[in-house]
Amino acid sequence: MTITKRLLAVLLAVVFVAAACGSDGDESSDAPAAPTCDQEGTLNVPDDFDTIQEAADKAAPGALVLVAEGTYEEAVNVTCPDITIRGIDRNNVVLEGGFELENGIRILETDGVVVENMTAQNYTGNGFFWTGADGYRGSYLTAIRNGDYGVYAYGSVNGVFEHSYGSGSPDAGIYIGQCGDCNAVIDDFTSEWNGLGYSGTNSTNVTIVNSTFRHNRSGIVPNAGSYEGCAPPINNTIVGNVASDNGNLETSAIAVAAEFPGVGIIITGSNDNFVARNRVDDNPVAGILVAPTPESDPIGPIIEEPDPDCTEDSVPVSDAEIAELPNPLVWHAHRNEVVDNLAQGNDANGGWDIMTVEAADTENCFSGNDAAVLSPADLEQVAPCGGPFGEINAESAALIGLLDSMQADQNDFETVELPDPGDLENMPDAATAPTEPARGPVGEIDIDAIEVPAAPTD
Repeated sequence: MTITKRLLAVLLAVVFVAAACGSDGDESSDAPAAPTCDQEGTLNVPDDFDTIQEAADKAAPGALVLVAEGTYEEAVNVTCPDITIRGIDRNNVVLEGGFELENGIRILETDGVVVENMTAQNYTGNGFFWTGADGYRGSYLTAIRNGDYGVYAYGSVNGVFEHSYGSGSPDAGIYIGQCGDCNAVIDDFTSEWNGLGYSGTNSTNVTIVNSTFRHNRSGIVPNAGSYEGCAPPINNTIVGNVASDNGNLETSAIAVAAEFPGVGIIITGSNDNFVARNRVDDNPVAGILVAPTPESDPIGPIIEEPDPDCTEDSVPVSDAEIAELPNPLVWHAHRNEVVDNLAQGNDANGGWDIMTVEAADTENCFSGNDAAVLSPADLEQVAPCGGPFGEINAESAALIGLLDSMQADQNDFETVELPDPGDLENMPDAATAPTEPARGPVGEIDIDAIEVPAAPTD
């Protein structure tokens, strides 16, 4: 998503919230009523309310908006806190954008909202979108062929995305960004046929586990950029995932996805991450790549230690400060730990199983990986975890040449032929399960118990 579109998304959210809260002027007689957020219990759509929007505007904290099977041509904006919006059947409750509506469900500066067990497709923006939320959860969601992201959290903290699927988005199937301490978990997510499987611009403290990123242009990509606040990202945990067969040039793609195809996991402009026990195979450029990234025309400085409470929007610093920035501004990756991963078959196109093009003084370390083709070849000897660090002879020119050879059309997300995911797993007991607003810090994941995933059977 471009800087302008990101900033526009934030501004639209502010405008909508202000409108929903009422105004001093006269209201049109046909304008929708402001949300009342006062009806408890279960609000059934369409039996009690014709649309999801009408029910979401009435639901009191703790209430359940339960959506029956059907296709809903809506763009739902949620401003009532602590509610749950749930489909009765994930595969047959479908929000349809028709390539005209922007977002399937958008949660605006509202805390504790849970969305479960439904599909959003063919939106020009995002399938499911939380912005400015403290506490969120998306479970058993399917997002297909949406113009920016499938599942998206922006400037939001204390969240979980689980048991979900995203495909066909030119930016990413799942995205978490601009949060100084995101405290977020991605667990059991499948992301395929997107520009990026996962994108995390300036996202700190995100845990990605037990998930699959396949057939995207590139797979898992935490990254930095001055076009959002809270840069650079730090302390992300990437454990027990599959990142396979990325380098799919038939997808739609923009920005980093178009520029850096063919990598399973890219750590770029992101610091102090733990990358362990992932299965990373058959990516044509690199299985795991640790590299700097240049940003043209930056609008904010490099901050070595981001503020964990940062809430900045995508607002440029002063013209005078911008003039002092290097252009391009290079975001380096520091102190990342890449250990005990299984990386194989990533050299078929002349690439590498694990590669770094960062200098030794960035203190990225590599140990215990099951990988045949490393760059430099003595990587685990010159950059072992625990040090000391020796000289790194980076094959930068070879990497650039391979990336250049894989540049391809970005393709139109509306027309790319996508795989049929079939019927995906439903939430258990959707009709009767109690609601649980997404409040407070997320539960801890037992990272030590997660092993390298078995080879996929499909």
